Amino acid sequence: MEARLLRWLTFIWLFVGLIALFSASYPVADAESGDGLYYFKRQLIWVWLGLFGFNFIVRSPIKYILSSAKWGILLVLGLILLTLLPGLGTTVNGATRWISIGPIPIQPSELMKPFLVLQGANLFGKWDHYSWKIRGVWLGVFIVTLGSILLQPNLSTTALCGISLWLIALAANLPMIYLSGTALVGFLTGVISISLQEYQRRRVMSFMDPWSDPRGDGYQLVQSLLAVGSGGTWGTGFGLSQQKLFYLPIQYTDFIFAVFAEEFGFIGGIILLLLLISYASLAILVSFKTRNPVKRLVAIGVMIFMVGQSLLNIGVATGALPTTGLPLPLFSYGGSSVISSLFLAALLIRVARECNEADVLPIHNKE
Repeated sequence: MEARLLRWLTFIWLFVGLIALFSASYPVADAESGDGLYYFKRQLIWVWLGLFGFNFIVRSPIKYILSSAKWGILLVLGLILLTLLPGLGTTVNGATRWISIGPIPIQPSELMKPFLVLQGANLFGKWDHYSWKIRGVWLGVFIVTLGSILLQPNLSTTALCGISLWLIALAANLPMIYLSGTALVGFLTGVISISLQEYQRRRVMSFMDPWSDPRGDGYQLVQSLLAVGSGGTWGTGFGLSQQKLFYLPIQYTDFIFAVFAEEFGFIGGIILLLLLISYASLAILVSFKTRNPVKRLVAIGVMIFMVGQSLLNIGVATGALPTTGLPLPLFSYGGSSVISSLFLAALLIRVARECNEADVLPIHNKE
């Protein structure tokens, strides 16, 4: 039951996201390449590829996927480290977060998210069964992963991954002294990063008062707020956003929700939030029904990444949070993002399927 509902919610989420992307990207794609469908067609290719992986995960026993997670996290970590090498990483807007494989740009930090969920659940779900040597090795891998993402620089993704791992550990009932110390270190790391990186500091300052510099640092947020406010109750109508016409920057990635809110209004935004609430509720229900602690943590981890990242993106677009580079799952343009989101959704559906399977009881012959 839960697996079927989650599958339908995922496909509805994906369908609405593709509609929003079509509208948000058309003017920019037409101006840049003469083909208004340029970004939309590329996104369809990524979705098609992602659905292959989605179906494979949904049909594969989670224990086999969990056993391969350690190799996946090491492989993607290697790709993240390659982005830090001069000449190998691709720099966009001052951040080197991509690596090009031929003509295809890959963002390894996005692909890392499913593996962090799996290996985090593996480690924290069986914490008492591991020696401190194994615990230390994997905690070290997590630290190197977060540190390498931070150096790209990509504070928002680092924070999201770090908080997600912390919440998975919290759900696993790890000792509070470990969690408190880790939270303090993470907070101090964020403060130091903001202090050292000028663009991060300017983002925080512009968030506090975007109207003080509406044509400079506050421009993105001001245009996003204008788009959201212009939508009113029912929206301007599909395809009729004015802010996407070269006023709102990166309207088909980080600020795609602003275009969605302008065209579908307050009602459309509420419906999207209800979809996210439904998704989170089903994920929590699955985690409660799952008796295996590792599978339970996988369900919780997927919910944190899918729903938590969505709420963060919406919070940025509405001015509730400082501007970050986090995409809106299954909405924002980007192959790595959509594949990662589909893989995460498939993991949750697979856990839901297995928690509904009946236990096989041994048959004892009575003589």
